[in-house]
Amino acid sequence: MKLPKVLKTRATKIALLLGVISLIGCNALKKVGENEVLLTKTTIYADGDKVGGEEIEGLLLQKPNASILGYPLKLQLYNLAKDNPDSLFQNWLNKKKGREKRLRNLLSQKQVNRLGESFLVSGYNTFLKRVGEPPSIIDTAKSRKSTENLEAYYGTKGYFNSKADYTITATKKKRRAVLEYNVDLGPAYSIDTIVENILAKPLDSLYQKNKNKAIVKSGDQFDLGKFTRERQRLGKLFRNSGVYNFQESSIRFTIERDTTLAVKDPKMNVLLNISNPATRNDTIPSKPYQISRFKKINIYADYGFSDNITQLQSIDYNNYTIYFKDKLKYKPKALTDAVFFKQDSIYRDIDYVRTNRQITNLNTFRYPSIKFDEDYDNASLVANIFLAPRPKYSLDTSVEISRSDIQLVGTAFSASIISRNVFGGAETLSFSARGSIGLLADAPTEDDFTSEVGGDINLTFPRIWFPMNTEKLIPYYMLPQTRLSVGTNFQNNLGLDRQSLNSVLTYTWTPTDFTKNSIELLNIEFVRNTDVNDFFRVYNNTYNRLDDIADRFDGFNDPLDVLDNSTNFPELADAFEVLPNDPNPRLLIPDNGENSVDGTGTFIDAVLSGAVPTDNDTIRLVRRIREQQRRLTQNNLIFASNFTFQKNNRQGINDNDFFQYRFKLESAGNLLNLVSRVIPFETDGETGQRLVYGVPFSQYVKSEFDYIRHWGLKNDQVVAFRGFIGMAVPYGNANSIPFVRSYFAGGSNDNRAWTVYSLGPGRTQNLNDFNEANFKIGLNLEYRFPIAGNIKGALFADGGNIWNVFDNVDNEDATFNGLASLGDLALGTGFGLRYDFTYFIIRLDTGFKTYNPALEGSDRWFSNYFNNPVFNIGINYPF
Repeated sequence: MKLPKVLKTRATKIALLLGVISLIGCNALKKVGENEVLLTKTTIYADGDKVGGEEIEGLLLQKPNASILGYPLKLQLYNLAKDNPDSLFQNWLNKKKGREKRLRNLLSQKQVNRLGESFLVSGYNTFLKRVGEPPSIIDTAKSRKSTENLEAYYGTKGYFNSKADYTITATKKKRRAVLEYNVDLGPAYSIDTIVENILAKPLDSLYQKNKNKAIVKSGDQFDLGKFTRERQRLGKLFRNSGVYNFQESSIRFTIERDTTLAVKDPKMNVLLNISNPATRNDTIPSKPYQISRFKKINIYADYGFSDNITQLQSIDYNNYTIYFKDKLKYKPKALTDAVFFKQDSIYRDIDYVRTNRQITNLNTFRYPSIKFDEDYDNASLVANIFLAPRPKYSLDTSVEISRSDIQLVGTAFSASIISRNVFGGAETLSFSARGSIGLLADAPTEDDFTSEVGGDINLTFPRIWFPMNTEKLIPYYMLPQTRLSVGTNFQNNLGLDRQSLNSVLTYTWTPTDFTKNSIELLNIEFVRNTDVNDFFRVYNNTYNRLDDIADRFDGFNDPLDVLDNSTNFPELADAFEVLPNDPNPRLLIPDNGENSVDGTGTFIDAVLSGAVPTDNDTIRLVRRIREQQRRLTQNNLIFASNFTFQKNNRQGINDNDFFQYRFKLESAGNLLNLVSRVIPFETDGETGQRLVYGVPFSQYVKSEFDYIRHWGLKNDQVVAFRGFIGMAVPYGNANSIPFVRSYFAGGSNDNRAWTVYSLGPGRTQNLNDFNEANFKIGLNLEYRFPIAGNIKGALFADGGNIWNVFDNVDNEDATFNGLASLGDLALGTGFGLRYDFTYFIIRLDTGFKTYNPALEGSDRWFSNYFNNPVFNIGINYPF
């Protein structure tokens, strides 16, 4: 496909712009003074070995200008800015006699002054300087300070006698040089003896019992980071062993070392001091740390900070005292299950954290306030937990702009009514309605828009709602939730239009901060296609393939000659429509209006019965079309259960070095299959499938594994990888996977060199309008880098494809036949631009077909590479 003229024009402009920047790039010294030297590279050596990494490179006060694939883009942007835009404007203003006067008469003096401050005159220079980067000029004072930083850094690693120096070496290009730092480490100090001085006896006892877990050990090389981690370990140990008020500032390490330079194997002694807690007044002696137990636990429900506690009512429940106003609105068990402090048990910091998390998980209270009253003489604590309720009812509305692989752009409106503490156990009930309208990316019908309306009822329990007690298996600190959802959805102008009803019973819990489990015990979905007669009108590719077959009757000049004389299928004569100036008659498609003739169905029946003379390959192709039609027009009833395990070790949104993976196992139809053995189901006479109210139930097993890995590089650069493999195998009552559970390839979050649903299966090319299959492999690699300010860039390579396997598709080009089929993995490469709005990212990716398995031989590689780009607009990163 050739680029439209407008895209060619824009591409030309972009090429010219890049050419101009490249020419300017030849003068990187534009703003480097005659007596200055541009820093182009820094290298650090420790005892002759090259070292690096963000930690040690961050010690240098000077770094070369940031580059993208070796090109200093930010420096060139900075070089584009004029140094004295105000003076240049004044020179222009006074260059011609009377120019300033004429402008004042035309605009006024104030507007002339504002013109000098405008973006076109001076504002763009400020912008270029802000997004650009000034040249990195070698500064020997900064270089000396960098050597001091290196010596201090290696001092924290035990090299107390290290010496650092630097050398400046000129390059072959004028006024450019590289900086080389050399560190002579010297001998490393190791720990000889560790002596403990712990004033509080309970702490000393705890330390001795857990001494084998110490991070700082005798014989180890000195490392300041280990001392920091040891201090954190001890603080965590003491606070989780009853010392609720322990302060890490009470821990001090004193080091005694031999400063004799001649010693080849220097040693040091470490004194661990753990003092008593500090007091605000130095005249008051501090009390030693002690282990405290809970004497009483008070829960203040419906608490307002202006409430008079003495006027509240109270009840005792399972060794907890619950205070309330007028009437207790919550079941006592719902409140006490969220509190992990137990009467007569010691204080543990982890119980404090879990209590906060579980109370927040109730979705009924704001973030709790927990305070402790200490009776030091009796080593006891009273815990007071203040719960401020959230509103009983709330209304949430939202309007959003969305983008998906199907919709080029869409607008959605949603509204939800939320009711909290529905049954007194902190349950949450919500009623939501939504509606949307969107512009289709590649509309298969005459209508370019899709619309959708739907609604859901969701009931959430902050516990596992199950006939059996699951608390021992899934304790409350894992934030268990049960969610029951019932909803419906109506979709128009997408495929055959669709109505779906669904009901889901889900259990979720998070064993750790980085793992999450989810079980959908019941996932029931009924999908009804409301306009099945529109199949050949919507799926144009399939219709054209069938109509081409009807135009290719061997041995006849006109297909109507055969049809008029047919005795087996006389109705074929009415299956075609002859259009003016069209030598080939067209197969009739039924609609909901006056035309009820199903010419397509009649022709398929005639071919498959042998009434139309043709070859075996054509019969096989028509049979595939009939099967595709049956798969996409058939209503689906799915009774499924699935389990999902997720792990993500990302520490926060600024963590660019992490991994995450998701494993999912799903099974459908087994429950109905068991019921059918007891209750006789209706059977489809043609396919033999068992039916529930006229709809065959789906039966399959499906498994997926999705892995994402990010590597953070220097200067906010990131390499991101994603690998996906998934397979759904039909069996029993089904020989194919429902369309809503199948896989597709292509689109803005998949292989960006192909549009959505256009890639595969296998070696086929645009076989159907919506190409789907039941086996998928996806591989994505992306290099992300900053360009200027909030503008980011990316280079990517996307691989993958879909295939049919273990189902009723017999097309060899579309099926997976072992390792040899891996040669059908498509490859797309390209580049992207992103703008970071902090809360979300808008991206434009351009993909090019690098390896197209639908072509033959050497044509698969780089065929029409630049002539057929695919543009994708997306929100946020694809992975």
